[in-house]
Amino acid sequence: MKHAYRKSFLLSAGLVAMLTIAGCHKKVATAPVSAPPPAMIPAPTATISANPQTVTAGNPVVLTWQTTNATNVSIDGIGQVETSGTQTVTPTQSTSYHLVATGQGGSTDATVQVTVTQPQAATVAESNIDEATFEANVKPVFYNFDSYSVRPDAQAIIQQDANYLIQHPNLHVVIGGYCDDRGSVEYNLALGENRANAAKQALVSAGVSPDRLRTVSYGKEKQFCTEQNESCWQSNRRAQFTLDQ
Repeated sequence: MKHAYRKSFLLSAGLVAMLTIAGCHKKVATAPVSAPPPAMIPAPTATISANPQTVTAGNPVVLTWQTTNATNVSIDGIGQVETSGTQTVTPTQSTSYHLVATGQGGSTDATVQVTVTQPQAATVAESNIDEATFEANVKPVFYNFDSYSVRPDAQAIIQQDANYLIQHPNLHVVIGGYCDDRGSVEYNLALGENRANAAKQALVSAGVSPDRLRTVSYGKEKQFCTEQNESCWQSNRRAQFTLDQ
């Protein structure tokens, strides 16, 4: 009897052990690994500018634009263009240049307004304008030592000069670049040329047609003042405007 009980106990214990071992080897289900979210595609950006933004009818304007993340760029009135670049236009009336840029991340736009003015009738017959009258209305601009950058205080003078020339569209102008007498002849000829060209570009930006402007460098060969002091040297560092007869 005891022997049968012992045998039954051993069988039960063995069965429990087998079930325990089988349970230990049972696979535990793992959670599925989720895929990473798709990378965000950046949206396009766009800018467009015009130089100058105000012109007289018939004068050129340079449009400059830049985009990022764009595959297709167009400008109203021009058509398909490169994603970044420049283009010269000659509007006959005030115009808004509207740029649209599209890419995989969407689309964006930018606009620049160009104001076009019509030439005004000359208040004085241009054939009667002599050099003295011209110089009374078109003032020279002055430069710092060893520089050809148009100074901030000369911007208002440039604008007044441009307004007078715009009102007298048949006048042509010689822009002379001058230097004080310090430095070599060759150096001052190059500096005078840079000064004349800087004044010309400032007038063009203010709306004067570049075909009406001619530059020449006088270097240090033609002095307005011959004293050796800063006031005199400053007088000689200039761009002078004269009638191109």
